[in-house]
Amino acid sequence: MVTLTPPQIRGLKLARDGDLYLQESKKWTHLNATITFAKADRFQERPIKIKFATTATVGELRSSGLLKTLDANADPDISPHGITMAGKMWLLKHK
Repeated sequence: MVTLTPPQIRGLKLARDGDLYLQESKKWTHLNATITFAKADRFQERPIKIKFATTATVGELRSSGLLKTLDANADPDISPHGITMAGKMWLLKHK
């Protein structure tokens, strides 16, 4: 049984929504992520910030087996990451 911290849970949920790519300042997020606006806000005045995970969080999730690198030949510190079946099962059981 793997126990995760709240930042690790947020990173795992972010990976469930799509593959994670390394961005500037050691942050991982979706490819071409941009600031969006709330769907219910018809005047688009409330921007929704880009969600990200830190390199440390991604490394911890990868060592736990909940994330995997998508390119096996590349350096795991810069290669895109995706969620594994174990990560999906952990999210189903806990949240």
